[in-house]
Amino acid sequence: MNKLTPKARLIVAVAASSVLALSACGGGGISDSSSSGGKKCDTTVNIAVNPWVGYEASAHVVGKTIESELGCKVDYKDLKEEVSWQGFGKGTVDVVIEDWGHPALEKKYVEGDKSAMDAGLNGNIGQIGWFVPPWMVKKYPDILDYKNLNKYADLFKTSESGGKGQLLDGDPSFVTNDEALVKNLKLNFKVVYAGSEAALITSFRQAEKNKKPLIGYFYAPQWFLSEVDLQKVNLPPYTDGCDADPAKVACDYPETKLKKVVATKFGKSGNPAYDVVKNFTWTNDDQNLVAKYIAEDKMDPEDAAQKWIDDNPDKVKAWLG
Repeated sequence: MNKLTPKARLIVAVAASSVLALSACGGGGISDSSSSGGKKCDTTVNIAVNPWVGYEASAHVVGKTIESELGCKVDYKDLKEEVSWQGFGKGTVDVVIEDWGHPALEKKYVEGDKSAMDAGLNGNIGQIGWFVPPWMVKKYPDILDYKNLNKYADLFKTSESGGKGQLLDGDPSFVTNDEALVKNLKLNFKVVYAGSEAALITSFRQAEKNKKPLIGYFYAPQWFLSEVDLQKVNLPPYTDGCDADPAKVACDYPETKLKKVVATKFGKSGNPAYDVVKNFTWTNDDQNLVAKYIAEDKMDPEDAAQKWIDDNPDKVKAWLG
C-alpha cells in the first residue's frame, strides 16, 4: 500500500469532512446527529390540542421537548376530539396526547382503516363525574347521594332548565353520558351546556363564592380542584360493561387510564419524535401544575411548558431515551 504525503492526507481529510457535512444535510427529514448522540428530525409534527387546559399542558410540554431537543417543527392544532381522529388518515394530525376512551373511534380508525395506533399510557388517571361546590355539602349533607337529588331539584332550576333542575355540562364535545344518566336514573333534571371548560370553571367558582346552588359535570386531572374542593356525587357504582350501551347507561363513570394515540404513518416513520411521544408519561399533579401556570397564572403555554421542563430534567431525559 502506498503511503500518502502530509499534503495528500490533508486533502483526503477535507474531502471526507465535506462528504459528511453533505450527508448530514441530506433529505429524508431525519438524520444522525453527533452532537446529541441520537437522531434529529427536520419534519413538522402535528399535535392536536383538544379544548381543555390539561390537554393543552401535556401537548405543549411534549411539543416543546421534541422541538428543542430534536429540532422538529411543531404545529399545534386546536381541534375537538372526533375531528382530531379524522385527521390521522388525512395527514393533518400526528398525535393525540390525551385520549379519554373512545371505543367507536378506536373501532373505526385503529381496527378499521388502521390510520391510527395506540402509543401507550400517558400516566394520567382520568375521573369524570357530577360535582357540587363545598358549601352545598355543609348545608345539605345528604346531597352527595344521587337518590336524594330529586329532593333538591328545585334548588337547581334556571331559566334554561325548563322547570327542572339544571345539570351543567361543559363543551358538548366532551365525553359524557349525562343525558342518558338523567333519563335512566329518573332524575328531574335537564342537561344544559356551559359551552367550554372555562365557562364551567367560572360557574363553579361563582357558585362557591356566592353560595349559589350548582351541580355539574367535572373531571380530574384538573388544576381548579386545588382552588375549589368540589365534592363528587355518588352515582350507582361503575361495573365492567355497565356503559356498553350509551342509551342505557345508569352507572357512574369509570376511572380511566388516559393514553396517547398517533397516526400510524407517524408511528411507523422512524421519526425520533414518535419515541418521545411513546415514552412520555407524567402524573396528574404534573399536569395540574402546568395547567395552573396557563389558566390561572396566565403564562403563555410555551413558557409554562419550558418552566416545567427546566424544573424536571430527569423526567424529560427519560422521554428522550
